[in-house]
Amino acid sequence: MAKKKTKIDKSKPVVNFDQSLEVVTDCDHLEKSHTDLTQYEIEKRIHIIRGEQVIIDRDVANLYGTTTSQINQQVKRNKERFPSSFRFQLTETERDEVVTNCDNLRSLKFNPSLPYAFTEQGIAQLSTVVHSKKAIETSIKIMNAFVTMRRFIVQNANLLMRIAHFEKHQIETDEKIDAILDRIDQNSQKMLPEAIFPTGCVWDAWTYISDLVRSAKQRIVLIDNFVDDRVLTMLTKRADGVTATIHTRYSEQFLTDLKKHNEQYPTIEFVQLSHRHHDRFLIIDDKVHSLGASVKDMGAGMCAVIEMTVAPETILELLK
Repeated sequence: MAKKKTKIDKSKPVVNFDQSLEVVTDCDHLEKSHTDLTQYEIEKRIHIIRGEQVIIDRDVANLYGTTTSQINQQVKRNKERFPSSFRFQLTETERDEVVTNCDNLRSLKFNPSLPYAFTEQGIAQLSTVVHSKKAIETSIKIMNAFVTMRRFIVQNANLLMRIAHFEKHQIETDEKIDAILDRIDQNSQKMLPEAIFPTGCVWDAWTYISDLVRSAKQRIVLIDNFVDDRVLTMLTKRADGVTATIHTRYSEQFLTDLKKHNEQYPTIEFVQLSHRHHDRFLIIDDKVHSLGASVKDMGAGMCAVIEMTVAPETILELLK
């Protein structure tokens, strides 16, 4: 004889939550269970979103010892008991903010669906549709955490308002400073194609050459008969990925300094310069600058730096 089918009343869904807890053993991504969490650890999972204290569905599932999909599935079966004031879905902006502030929720950023947030009333309602002693105990712990957090906010309302006011004031100050710096940058003197430095203006000359080095995007080539460790120091100011080559005369001291430099910093290539060359040049990417003095002596006596119209390859070809 066929067994008589039991009629199920769908108007009052019931969840056997003790059975759902078995899924934990197959879910490596779940964190430690609710029995291991202290009151403080529960409080850390409470967020303020849309002016409400809430817990994200993934944290709720973790506290209950089940999966997020099972929690939301049971809510759907009892959706008339969960209005938007009890449970609501986060926007992308809200999701990103939560992900930024909480390391344990970072994986939500790659979830195709947006998470849900449970308010205190939502947690209380969840305990009524989940028929499990463990689930009820967990709901009580969570609601106690909500109460503790609310009490803390009330007792420290003035302090929190002061902090919020300070943060707002700081943001406004930062915006004003940025505007001032932008204005200074707009009105500041740009790198000129030529510059003349009177005797004694060593710092101005050093700064000018340093700015040329920093401006390089691809390569720096220095052609200078007399180079020492000060020039190597200047070339450390170049950006990552920018090559550097020095054409200079042979010197045991310079080669020793260069070897020690290259052991710690990006390599600077050395090419021996014959005694037939006199003028000094600094090639920055596709521009050639004529130097009135060796880089190490710039500004010690009156000298000039002039941007030339000749192509870098022309200068480099003449060195051969």
